[in-house]
Amino acid sequence: MAAAPDHLFNLRNNFYLGSYQAAINNSDLPNLSPDDALERDCLVYRSYIALGSYQLVINEIDDSAATPLQAVKLLALYLSNPHDKESTISSLKEWLADPAIGSNAILRLIAGIIFMHEEDYNEALKHTNAGGTMELHALNVQIFIKMHRSDYAERQLRVMQQIDEDHTLTQLANAWLNLAVGGSKIQEAYLIFQDFSEKYPMTGLILNGKAVCCMHMGNFDEAETLLLEALNKDAKDPETLANLVVCSLHLGKSSSRYLSQLKLSHPEHILVKRASSAEDNFERALQSVA
Repeated sequence: MAAAPDHLFNLRNNFYLGSYQAAINNSDLPNLSPDDALERDCLVYRSYIALGSYQLVINEIDDSAATPLQAVKLLALYLSNPHDKESTISSLKEWLADPAIGSNAILRLIAGIIFMHEEDYNEALKHTNAGGTMELHALNVQIFIKMHRSDYAERQLRVMQQIDEDHTLTQLANAWLNLAVGGSKIQEAYLIFQDFSEKYPMTGLILNGKAVCCMHMGNFDEAETLLLEALNKDAKDPETLANLVVCSLHLGKSSSRYLSQLKLSHPEHILVKRASSAEDNFERALQSVA
């Protein structure tokens, strides 16, 4: 018996590769089953979140919406108000403890994303480690890489490869792991991003992936070209700005404008925090000498 057509294939791919506006624009799909319609809505609202339209998501998802949509709304609330994260995290923990909804795959995914943001990797893994969907496996790979456990990340990747070696998330997870391992694996990661750029419209995610590989290989001029193309697509993208700071320093160019933009648009970014910490230490050192 032939497998049923996957009506959401293109929508998912757009979302995974960072074509968020394309995902939103091409989401009006006919004849979806109720489950597919719910997954479509989750992907569309997560695309709005990725574009920074938190309030739209918060306003449109009401209290009667299904659990996966409520979870997506929680992510929007968490990201929209970094100074009041506690109430969002408390609601999240309450839902995860509810036997009726706690095992929902999207709720567990959103929990993993939020706790990863909080750098509470053990708490994230409590909810994601059981897997169950390709997105959960891919998130596990990211979490293990952040924990500097590429051995565990590789195990997750093998699970994904057994399920579907050609899946976009399997390819992405493979590239992330290759970048984390480094050395000769960087070239393999570059080829994965290159393959994406030949098959799909160029996105900031693909351009940044290629650029990071180039920087690892010492090709900073090519990296800068790719990153400036990414900046043209989204002038506020935090990864593009952060990578341009690093790339500019290696090229002996001023990086202050990119760092200023990053501070203004993403004050919580790790590079901003590190730069501020370095500035504070420098100030303290000057005062101790004075």
